Amino acid sequence: MRVTRTDTNAMTMAGLNLIQQALSIYDADLRLVVCNQRLQELFDLPDRLVTPGAAFADTIRFLAERGDYGNVGDTAEFVLTRVEQARTFEPHYMERTRANGTTISVEGTPLPQGGWVTVYTDITRIKHQERLLRTRSEELSDQLLSYSEDLSAANRKLSATITALEEAKRQLTASEARTRLTTEMMPAHIAHVGPDRRYTYSNRRLSAVMPGSRSEIIGLPIDEALGPSAYAAIRPRLDEAFLGRASVFEFTHDPSSRRIRVAFTPDDTQGGVYILSMDITEESQTRAALQQTRRREMAAQLTSGLAHDFSNLLTIILGMQSRLQRMELGPQADELITATLSAARRGGGLLNRIADMTGPREHAPVATDLSSFLRDLETLARSTLPDAVDLTVNNLAGAGAFMLDPGMLQDSLLNLVLNARDACGSRGRIELQTNCLQNTWLEFIVRDTGPGFTEQALAHALDPFFTTKGGEGSGLGLSMVYDMTKLAGGRVTLANSGSGGQVTLRLPLRVAASTSAPGLILLVEDSPDLRGAVRDMLRDAGHAVIEAASADEALKLLSDVPQISALLSDISLEGDKTGLDLLRALPDAQRPAYLMTSLPPDDPLHRAALACAPVLRKPFTAAQLHGFLKQDPTP
Repeated sequence: MRVTRTDTNAMTMAGLNLIQQALSIYDADLRLVVCNQRLQELFDLPDRLVTPGAAFADTIRFLAERGDYGNVGDTAEFVLTRVEQARTFEPHYMERTRANGTTISVEGTPLPQGGWVTVYTDITRIKHQERLLRTRSEELSDQLLSYSEDLSAANRKLSATITALEEAKRQLTASEARTRLTTEMMPAHIAHVGPDRRYTYSNRRLSAVMPGSRSEIIGLPIDEALGPSAYAAIRPRLDEAFLGRASVFEFTHDPSSRRIRVAFTPDDTQGGVYILSMDITEESQTRAALQQTRRREMAAQLTSGLAHDFSNLLTIILGMQSRLQRMELGPQADELITATLSAARRGGGLLNRIADMTGPREHAPVATDLSSFLRDLETLARSTLPDAVDLTVNNLAGAGAFMLDPGMLQDSLLNLVLNARDACGSRGRIELQTNCLQNTWLEFIVRDTGPGFTEQALAHALDPFFTTKGGEGSGLGLSMVYDMTKLAGGRVTLANSGSGGQVTLRLPLRVAASTSAPGLILLVEDSPDLRGAVRDMLRDAGHAVIEAASADEALKLLSDVPQISALLSDISLEGDKTGLDLLRALPDAQRPAYLMTSLPPDDPLHRAALACAPVLRKPFTAAQLHGFLKQDPTP
């Protein structure tokens, strides 16, 4: 038989009524929560004072007016005093003789959440026996009898104290368990090391913050628990913490390439140090991207005016040289004019490169199939290489879609391949390798068999206008790679391998959630030629396709064909409605919706579209479209 909460309460009350002591529990507002029947019988209380919710002050007033406390003088003042004592309730034991001649003991214990529980015991018989013992035992001295009475009272007080301590212990144990559970749930490593630099406390989160570390480290020296490289990074600040100086700092955990923020707080009582460590890899990647965006904005502000004036000067120089070229000034002058024109045109090209670096370019990651991306990149790169220069693409990251900006990444990798081609000369090998590093970075490594980087190049190759190609180089190639990688929150490093130069790009590893299984896609595009090209891309990816040219036609198909699993629409459509109007008119149970456009990013319609759905810029490849449809359609 199932026992209900009501049954449980009834059985509990029945049990309380069976005990010989009277019991009452009042809450923090001095209202009765529960009492047993013995309380009403012992004090002869009316029903209203043993009903839950009865005020403590009313009970005291009733007993005082009846004379239970003897002559109390001013009853109102007496009640007020007892209520104030109750509000600052402390554990106690006392005995008092009532007006009716009975003697009771009172044991009170406060509750952690406020209020108290009190047990009343009728000890009249015990006190009577004590008096009989005093009168009848002439052989016992008064001192022994008094000692016996004191011992008896002390034992009762001790019993009450033990009860209070047991309750406090239970509450302390529960509080400690809640505290430990809280620290285990936090996404941070919380620990304490003693003066001997051994862990005295630690939650089990060290391995989550610093992969490869141990979880159970209590009792271990901190250098052994963290490992040599991590301990070397934190030791100077740890030494300062033992000297009483708190600090917050960041370092890179080399084994996992994660960025860690650490806070040290000196423990003034025990001479140790409290430690809080958090993985802030994603935060640091985002921060780096935001800083690079701000640098680009500042660079654009600084260079835009200079570039405008320089462009005007170049235009004047080109015009004057063209006029000089039409004059008959002789062969020597023709050579000088031709050289001046070439230099001016080269200056114009340099201005365009600077504009690309400082102009308003945003990092726009989309779900990108890495294998398809690398195949397209290899096709483009091979067409720029001499026959004797071999290109190898080694994808160790495996198949799958990642959140990448394919345009930026393609520009960067092609730039690196072209630099590697120039380093190899007429013969050599170039290798592009991809890896997933510690679930933190997606790594692209370009190696060549050229002479490698000089010490000067290793130090300055990422600086704008630095070049080792003499007059043939602009010095902006690697700077553009660095700029685009930092916009993505990544890193660029240069090194020399055993066979030549090596450039490593690390981008934040973001695996794209696949939300686009093959299904029936409604393609809405007003250009028949472009609609046919996109339709072929979708069918090659395994999708079935139905087509529309206007928003009204698309809405009718959506209502007539419930099997449609996704919507891909251009922003500009036939008629007076746009792709945005189509999305706004979709029914509540709408299917995943995506937009595409050839409008520039600063166009009002393009900006409004970004708030409604993911937007793919035209032109795009099949791989870019396939990756685009894999991303979450929520903008």
